[in-house]
Amino acid sequence: MNLDDFHHLDAPWSELSACVVGTGISGSAVVRALREKNARVVVVDAADDDRARTRATELEALGASVRLGDDATLPDGVDVVVTSPGMRPTAPLFAAADAAGVPVWGDVELAWRLRPREGAAPWLAITGTNGKTTTVRMLASMLTAAGLRAEAVGNVGTPVLDAVLARDLDGNQAYDVLALELSSFQLHWLTPWTEGSNAPRMRAAAVLNIAPDHLDWHGSPEAYAAAKGRIFAGAEVACVYNSADPATEKLVREADVTEGCRAVGFGLGTPAPGNFGVVEDLLVDRAFVADTRNEAAELAALADVVPAAPHNVANALAAAALARAHGVPPEAVRQGLRTFRPDAHRIAHVATVDDVAYIDDSKATNGHAAAASLRAYPSIVWVAGGLAKGASFDELVAEARDRLRAVVLLGADRAVIREALERHAPDVPVSEVAATDTGAMDLVVRTAAELARPGDTVLLAPACASMDMFLNYGARGDAFAEAVHRLPGNVS
Repeated sequence: MNLDDFHHLDAPWSELSACVVGTGISGSAVVRALREKNARVVVVDAADDDRARTRATELEALGASVRLGDDATLPDGVDVVVTSPGMRPTAPLFAAADAAGVPVWGDVELAWRLRPREGAAPWLAITGTNGKTTTVRMLASMLTAAGLRAEAVGNVGTPVLDAVLARDLDGNQAYDVLALELSSFQLHWLTPWTEGSNAPRMRAAAVLNIAPDHLDWHGSPEAYAAAKGRIFAGAEVACVYNSADPATEKLVREADVTEGCRAVGFGLGTPAPGNFGVVEDLLVDRAFVADTRNEAAELAALADVVPAAPHNVANALAAAALARAHGVPPEAVRQGLRTFRPDAHRIAHVATVDDVAYIDDSKATNGHAAAASLRAYPSIVWVAGGLAKGASFDELVAEARDRLRAVVLLGADRAVIREALERHAPDVPVSEVAATDTGAMDLVVRTAAELARPGDTVLLAPACASMDMFLNYGARGDAFAEAVHRLPGNVS
């Protein structure tokens, strides 16, 4: 079978036989999409417990065959494997597919191939180690403010497959444009675009930052960065990069893009011609104006960005660059920022007690994210720790030490952060909370409150994953907020 034929909604999908990996949210969305087009589908999953069997029954009701307890053996007679994003590329199933000459698609690739032949909603895409979700939601807010039917999809919100296939009451496409958040896992599985190919390509794309992450999955920092760089392949209007992060600019230089696509940098300083930046208290565009050397479009004030922490201003500039690449006027960028509020646990103000601010940035699950949060405040009692995932914290501590009033550590790998503090900030007071029960966060917050002085910020920016003590980073942030609200004092 020639899979090059499967590049639009009207392709002969009923002739396709697909192996779908996983019965979870992503796999279920893939099965629904393929069965709606009458493709033959067999689903494989390593799990064979009650939950998996329940999901299998639901998928079988859609007409799929399901094999539980084995996701390593390639089913006979399949034309393509469609994998969930998190499945490791070293899995035996993919080796078997490669040996049999069977291609592997991700859910994003399938969504691209299921787009209408004509008039499909363009994709504006965002990736990066940190800040993806906030930025893609900012972008969706700007697009909506411009009167466009837009949605944040992909690695956040609506699955991209569901968005591509969604229809309005008249049977037309439900969206004018899609704002995609793409993880390194999703990007790894994209077919690389080349001139003349039908591989996925973005109208405009942004890489916010690059820091070592998911190296156990990708195998090396180079492979991780290369996966991120795939977002630029075939970009039509703009490749947006972080002027303060040379790794993102390098990905633009190496990208194979459409003729006429421009490189657009964003940063917190005065922008050079062709870039986005900040002039006094204004976010400005010197890229999508008539005269980039002598003109700048005023987009918004710093006060329109909530919170106006440096890394969040950078997020706003990246979102604005993508919006402007799609023709969104400055006033819609401003209105989109004014109406946007970040998701929970992202540098969120919890309360002020005795003139000490308590900030929940539980989503800062790695050193790069925590460093951005620490830069936002001048005097901090830092709450950190959890599962370090093999990370080192020397650079983080060395950069932040002059801002640290004190540190309160918790979690399984707190000793790794303590040792970095001993090396690089030996004069900063450090308290450790060894408890792991439900009362641990109360003790953490009380200890932080005792160490703080009026005007300080108690900042939960753990730089670690949460699963040693909590269900997820959200549960950790909730526990922090609840403990803050239990503090005695005047809470505002």
